[in-house]
Amino acid sequence: MAKRKISGRLALCAGMLIGMSGLAGCGQSASDGKVEVELVSYKPEAVAAFEKIAERFNETHDDIRLTIDSPNEAMTILKTRFIREDYPDIVGIGGDINYSNFLDADLFMDISDLEEITMVKQSYLDMDKELEFIPQEGVYALPYAANAAGILYNKDMFEEHGWTIPATWDEFIALCETIEAEGIQPLYLGYKDTWTCLAPWNALAVGLSDSDTCNQVNMGYTTFTEAYGEIARKIRVLLDYAEPNPYAYGYNDACTAFARGQSAMYPIGSYAIPQIKSVNPTMNIDSFTFPANETEERNVLNSGIDLQFSVMKNCENKEAVYEVLRFLYEDETIQIYLDDQGGIACKEGDFAIPAELEGMRAYIENDRMADYQDHHYPSEMSVDAMIQTFLLDSSENSVDTFLTRFDTDWKRYNRDLIRKVQEYQKEMGDAQ
Repeated sequence: MAKRKISGRLALCAGMLIGMSGLAGCGQSASDGKVEVELVSYKPEAVAAFEKIAERFNETHDDIRLTIDSPNEAMTILKTRFIREDYPDIVGIGGDINYSNFLDADLFMDISDLEEITMVKQSYLDMDKELEFIPQEGVYALPYAANAAGILYNKDMFEEHGWTIPATWDEFIALCETIEAEGIQPLYLGYKDTWTCLAPWNALAVGLSDSDTCNQVNMGYTTFTEAYGEIARKIRVLLDYAEPNPYAYGYNDACTAFARGQSAMYPIGSYAIPQIKSVNPTMNIDSFTFPANETEERNVLNSGIDLQFSVMKNCENKEAVYEVLRFLYEDETIQIYLDDQGGIACKEGDFAIPAELEGMRAYIENDRMADYQDHHYPSEMSVDAMIQTFLLDSSENSVDTFLTRFDTDWKRYNRDLIRKVQEYQKEMGDAQ
C-alpha cells in the first residue's frame, strides 16, 4: 500500500537519471577475489530468513559473497543511496508504486533473459506490467512472494454453526444476516486506522473493476465515477454487519477482537494473521475470496506481490547477480522464506499454502488473481482517508460526492503522469 507523491516522484526520478551516467558497476570484486553482491530488501521483518538464505548461499559458492541488508525505513535509505549514486546490486521491493517510480527512472535492468522468469505465475508478471507508467519492453523484476486479501473467518465457529462459505455477493449478505440472527457479530472492521479501509476496498475492486482501471483513467478511456460505483455501494453495505462505530477501533483492536471470537469474519489480508495469532496462537483460521459478484465465476482473488527482486542497470558482473537470483528461486530457498514469512510463492510449483489460506487454494492454483488497486494510488491523494470520509457521510448523495472527488483528486495528483501517458498514446498513434 506504499505510495508516493507524483510531483515529488518526478523530481526524484530526474535526480536519479542525472546520476545514471555515472552508475557504478554492481558486483564489485573483494580483496580475496570473490565477487561481492549486495541485496537490499525493504522487509526488516524478514531479517532472520534472509540471514539463513545468505549463509546457505555463501556456504555453497566459493567465488561470490552475498550480503543481504534489510534496514528499517529501507525505501528512504534506497532513495538516498540512489541520489548519491551508491547503488546496491539487487533491490528487494514490493510490487507497488515505488517499483513504478524506480522503473520510470530507468534504474532497473531488463532481466527477461533470466530463465527463472519463465517459472513465474502469469498473474504476477501481468501485475508488474500494469505497474509500468509507460509500456516497457522486457522484464524488470523477479516476483518472489505474494500475499492475499479477502475474508478471514473463524473456522471452528463456522463448523459449530454449520455456516456455508459464500460464493456470491447475495450469499455473503445472507450469511451475514444468518450470523447476526444467531446473536453473533458477522464482521469486525477497525476503521480508526484509515489504511484498513483499503482492505475490503481492494478485495471488492479486483472483482468489480478491471485490473488496469487506473491506467484506463489516465488514458481517458473511463472515469472512476464509471468504474468504482458498485465498489463504493458494496463497501458501505459492510457497515450494516460490523461493530458499532468501527472508526473508534484500529487495526490492533480488530485483530484482537477477531482473535477473541468477537466476530465470525474479518475482511483483511493474510498479513494480519501473525498479529491475530499473537493474541490467540491456537485460533483455527481459514479464508475465502471476497465474493463480490453475482456469480462465482466472476470473482477474483486479491493478491499482490509482497516481495520481488530487481537488478540495477549497467551491472558489470551480471552473471554473479544472476547466480544469486537463480539461488533465490530454487524451491528450497523459496520455502525458507515462506516458512518464516508465510504467504504465496510467485513461482509455479508445488509449494505449501498456509493453512489459513486453504480456502483460497483454487484461485491461487488456477491463477485467478489481480493486484491491489491502491498500488497505483499516489500517497498524497490519501485514498484511505477519502474512503473513511465517504463511509462516515450518511447523506443521500454520498456515493456521487465520493466518486466525483476521486476523479477530481486523481487529475490533481496525477497531472504530470496523465500528460505523459497521453503523449505516449499520441506518439504511438502518429507512428501507425
